[in-house]
Parts: sequence; C-alpha cells; structure tokens
Amino acid sequence: MGEPIIKFIDVHKSFETPTGETQRVLKGVNFGIMPGMTTVIGGGSGQGKSVAIKLVLGLMQPDSGQILVNGEDITKMDRKELNEVRKNFGVLFQSVALFDSLTVFENVALPLREKTKQNKKEIHEKVTSSLTQFDLQGHEEKFPAQLSGGMQKRVGLARALQLQPEIMLFDEPTTGLDPTRSLEIYRLFHKIQRELGYTSIIVSHDIPKIFNLADRIVVMHDGKAKVFNSSEEIQWSNDPVIQDFVQVTMGHIYQSRQENE
Repeated sequence: MGEPIIKFIDVHKSFETPTGETQRVLKGVNFGIMPGMTTVIGGGSGQGKSVAIKLVLGLMQPDSGQILVNGEDITKMDRKELNEVRKNFGVLFQSVALFDSLTVFENVALPLREKTKQNKKEIHEKVTSSLTQFDLQGHEEKFPAQLSGGMQKRVGLARALQLQPEIMLFDEPTTGLDPTRSLEIYRLFHKIQRELGYTSIIVSHDIPKIFNLADRIVVMHDGKAKVFNSSEEIQWSNDPVIQDFVQVTMGHIYQSRQENE
C-alpha cells in the first residue's frame, strides 16, 4: 500500500470560546491518508472534521504535533514553502465559490489563465474537454445563478481539477442538495477520482451514502480519530462509541449499499 501521502502525528488543537474557556477539539489525533484513494472523514458536529482540512492546507496551525505531506512537516514551513505544497491541492468547499460575474467557461478557465502559460487555444481545448467530462456541455455561457446547485458543484469540481492536483479536499461538498442530487454528485466524484487517480479527502455528513464510495473512513470523536477500511468494518466494531455512531447516523448499511448499487 505504501506510505501515507498525508499523515497526522499526535496533533492537538484547541480554541478559546467567547466565554474564555478552552475547547480542546483535537487531542492527539493520529491517522494517515493513502495515495490514490478516497478517504472520508466523518463524525458528529464539532468533532474537528473541518479543522483537520484547514490544518492540512496550512490555514491554521496545530498547538502541537506533526502534519506530514509527502513526508514533509508543513507545521514547520514558512509561507513560501507552504505555498509550494498548496500547489498539490485542489479544494471544493461548501459554497463552491464560483464567480457570479463569470460564465461557466470563464470560471473553469480561470486557474489556467492565472497559473499557467497556456495560450488561448490550449485553454479553450482543455476547458471544453473538462466540460464534456462533467456533462456541462451546452452550459458554457451560463452564469452560476442560472445553474442548479448540483451543476454548480460540477463546475466547482471542474475548476478545482484544471491544474491537475495530486490531492483533492472536499468540505461538506453536498450541503444544500437534496438526497438524490447528493448521491449523483458523490457518484460523479467517485467516477472522476477513478479516472484521474488523485487522492480524495471528503468531509461529509451524508452517512451512509458516501461511506459506500469510500476506500477508507476516519471517524472523529472526542478529539481522537479511528480509521476503518470499509463501512462494514465500522458497523461490526465493538467500540461503544462507534456503535452509537452507527446507530445514530448509518442505519442499515447493507440495505443502503443495495439501494446505491
């Protein structure tokens, strides 16, 4: 299986509440993200799922511990070194963050125009190919406000992949979508990840739908992380905390798997 492409080693992170109290969110977290796989980070609200994503991107620093990306500890990097590491990442957050004043084509083309030296023809060919891959052909000249929520997510993913990142990070990517659209988007994520082979990390509340598309699952609870290699492995865990998690969030995983397939 090889070495993890991202590794958390005894990571701690606390925040001060408005009342002056200290809230310990991560209490010595350890887990690895394997290259070329889809890893889902799940858990209840406030358990540190999104904090983990921000730590990987260097948007915040841990109080202690190491975060390795391709074997390099990003917690010790200066801004220039961190920006180099960030070139390996593509990101899709809840809001998608499309530019309202740009068309679908222009939104997807933006990273190529800003970060590469490709000429107009090369950019047009690459963006057109991407729009076809994401079933967005015919919508090139539309603006984000003219698109459904699901189509906006497609545009956001297409844009995030233009620079061919090694690692894609998704933070609650189906927020605001109904269950049917959410499942369609996750199936698209799965399809594109298999085609392009990047490492995918998805923070999600859509349990169990996304678990059935995951190669590995990290469950965050009470400042710790537990790693599982399948949704079935979670369901049969003897850990009382995980059993409660299954009962509250996952339901009948096998029934869900049959429905999804």
